[in-house]
Amino acid sequence: MATKVVATAFGGPEVLSVVPADVPAPGAGEVTVQVRAAAINPIDFKRFSGAMGSDPSTLPQPVGSELAGVVTAVGDDAEGPAGPVSPGDEVVVYPVTGAFADAVTVPASTVVPKPAEVPWAEASGALLAGATAVHALAVVGVAKSDTVLIHGGSGSVGQIAVQLAVETGATVIATASERQHDVLRGYGAIPVAYGPGLVDRVRAAAPGGVDAAVDTVGTDEAVDVSLELVEDRRRIATIAAFGRADTGIRLLGGAPGADPGTEIRRDAWRRLLPAAASGDLTIPVSATFPLTEAADAVRLVQGGHPGGKVVLLPDS
Repeated sequence: MATKVVATAFGGPEVLSVVPADVPAPGAGEVTVQVRAAAINPIDFKRFSGAMGSDPSTLPQPVGSELAGVVTAVGDDAEGPAGPVSPGDEVVVYPVTGAFADAVTVPASTVVPKPAEVPWAEASGALLAGATAVHALAVVGVAKSDTVLIHGGSGSVGQIAVQLAVETGATVIATASERQHDVLRGYGAIPVAYGPGLVDRVRAAAPGGVDAAVDTVGTDEAVDVSLELVEDRRRIATIAAFGRADTGIRLLGGAPGADPGTEIRRDAWRRLLPAAASGDLTIPVSATFPLTEAADAVRLVQGGHPGGKVVLLPDS
């Protein structure tokens, strides 16, 4: 019998339970995947916290948005973005509902090939944060000659955005706590500490000015500093400061009035997974947990500073 993690009520990690799961056989256009790894994202606990709605009819609520695994069965016409899907294929699945499980049946349209060079844990955490980073950099138009400021450079989205921007050839200045500065230097970025005096520190790091900014944290500091340093407000994007729409910056994501970037995010795997396979992109994983310890894993992510992706490994 398969198992899965569900939220039995709205609240904190204590509402999570591991329960038996009936995995349906794949129908037309569907595949069944044995889950090898499932990454945890803030959106996962926001959903079962009740912050995004608390309709009791949605309970028990499946949890988890992205995973990596092996295809075990396919329905008729099971074709993904890269072509037909077959049993035995190693795949990454995003978006998915109920990734915290040891097996799932999903639409083939959400399944893309996992490069053999990318470990399971890293693959499972590549696409949600990665697609967000790809979207943000595309919207602000980061190019080789640019200097870009990335707020929250040590977070899951931030670390990927930093690496992709560096790969593009841009000069990257990234804010983070000082304990993360060596990590950012390793990616080729110029780290600066957030907090009072940030404008002056960025100006010192970028005497030629800042062309674009990406905010992954949503603080007023991040938005205000970006507004002061970047002349063209259309080249400032945030994935979190949705209350600052009146400033003229670009809002990205699923909030009302934000640019969802549907096509960019849908195709982001084509850039992310090959880069991870070649070693040009690192998907940092800070901790792994067995599926039975999902609540503890979520608590670590809720703390806000895990230092990388936190991943559930159903087979552990």
